[in-house]
Amino acid sequence: MTDVTEQINAVRRQVGTRTLEAGEARVSTISRSYATSVEDLWDACTNAERLPRWFLPISGDLKVGGRYQLEGNAGGTIERCDPPRSFAATWEYNGQLSWIEVRLTEEPGDRARLELEHIARVEDHAEFWEQFGPGATGIGWDLALYGLFLHIDSGQVVDPKEFEAWNLSEEGMRFMTLSNERWCEANIAAGTDEAAARAAAERTFAFYTGAGQEQG
Repeated sequence: MTDVTEQINAVRRQVGTRTLEAGEARVSTISRSYATSVEDLWDACTNAERLPRWFLPISGDLKVGGRYQLEGNAGGTIERCDPPRSFAATWEYNGQLSWIEVRLTEEPGDRARLELEHIARVEDHAEFWEQFGPGATGIGWDLALYGLFLHIDSGQVVDPKEFEAWNLSEEGMRFMTLSNERWCEANIAAGTDEAAARAAAERTFAFYTGAGQEQG
């Protein structure tokens, strides 16, 4: 049995803004500590043979300036790489451009922390953000970081079919419910109107769970 509340509480989430050369951007930040070294965590996040053990198969030219493609998900260009500390890449999905920046830091007790920022220009994603808020991508990142925890904790491969089945289980639904609530709270803390933030969170949860499809 998964202690869902413990898994949700192990993650930090924050919503903010940043000024880019391309314009104003919203930034969703998620981070989690793992019982491993920075070097091992880097390998788990960047090794093409290891990524599918907890996330998704990846193909492409995995070096600065190269293109990557996650199977059935986003692709993009690797813009910066500083092993074993950080990397940055574009995140191109469904015709929309955003960016990810990943940083790894050592922590006491032989642990390492992964921090991921998902950055999207306001003018490119205004309608999507208003409709769904940070939870639309945040829940997905929560699930990914949980998959990484399962892999690091056990040293085993996370079976994609079993993980997908877990997502649809009572535990998985509770995980997504709590993740969505925490991203909503982060959105409100960032200054978003509470009623608008909660309405967006409701739409996000319906999207992830299929709730309301019969009515829509």
